[in-house]
Amino acid sequence: MPRRSRRTLPLAAMSVLLVAGATACDAAVKKDDASSGSGASSASFALVTPNAVGRNGFLELAVTGVEAAAKAHDGTAKMFQSSDTASQRKNVQAAIAAKPAVVVLVGSEFADLVAQQAEAHPKQQFLMIDACTTRALDNVSCGVFREHEGVFLAGAEAGLLSGSGKVGAVDAQDTPLFRRFSDPFAAGAQQVAEQTETDTRFVGGKSPLDDPAGAGKAADDLLAKGYDQLMAAAGAGNPGVFEAAKAKGAFAYGVDVNQCPSAPGTVVDNVIKRTDIAVEKGVEQVLGGQTGTTASYGLKEGGISLTGLEKGVDSSQCVIAKHPDVLKKVKALRDQIVSGELTVSDPTAAG
Repeated sequence: MPRRSRRTLPLAAMSVLLVAGATACDAAVKKDDASSGSGASSASFALVTPNAVGRNGFLELAVTGVEAAAKAHDGTAKMFQSSDTASQRKNVQAAIAAKPAVVVLVGSEFADLVAQQAEAHPKQQFLMIDACTTRALDNVSCGVFREHEGVFLAGAEAGLLSGSGKVGAVDAQDTPLFRRFSDPFAAGAQQVAEQTETDTRFVGGKSPLDDPAGAGKAADDLLAKGYDQLMAAAGAGNPGVFEAAKAKGAFAYGVDVNQCPSAPGTVVDNVIKRTDIAVEKGVEQVLGGQTGTTASYGLKEGGISLTGLEKGVDSSQCVIAKHPDVLKKVKALRDQIVSGELTVSDPTAAG
């Protein structure tokens, strides 16, 4: 999913080492009150990102999580930013060479590489966020998200706000993973407006996650049929959905981070993945001896949310800020999901 943000975090605030590409020659910034010899190996952490953080809100939150872990353990953290497959491999090797308590990696790009390195370095603990290795390994822990719960709430917003009674979605691919962003969207809309018509279009092609034109074309197909609320799950192609919706006076929904500033007046809300929470809680579990497991983060754990349900919604530039009545109903649905009274079906679940 697209990972952009309107804000930039102070990445060096908590002993973070910025590594451009695969370069790891800069000196780590240390806390003024931290002694160089007091438990450094047990309180040090390394974060490896699949690409540069920049203004990538999804990765910024991961940095926040690692900073919080370092602060909680009076330790240090290093960050290795990658730019391509080659630098990802070099950065993982550099992170392991630093011998931190935990190497944290964000994204499915690292799945195969982590499996290889975990076997080669059985004493090194790894924490993968938003992905996991295909087979369980004792020294690889994972944190994944129940995106479908947040998507369901966004769908409820769409159902309540739709003027045409037609709610659709643009997914990058026709796979169970991406249907997490379309099927629950339809279900949420029909939860609050039973007669809502729903449909999905898929970008497909060679670069389904990086095709704004293809995503816009898919959106146009739905818009031409009267769909006025569109879930955008096309990665870097999401702006194409937003532009198409804006041109027709329709509305769209973003993912991962607040995408409202990129299309104010068009983007209603966003399904937010709180990578900071997954990182911080995941590190605590690993340090507590709970390793080789996969933790799932949804509404109950605070790992999934909507921009409209977070603090600062009034300044978010999201359309939903103008609809407190809708948010009140959505909060009630959220509470039902958290309590277990309402269950949202997961398209990736077996059976």
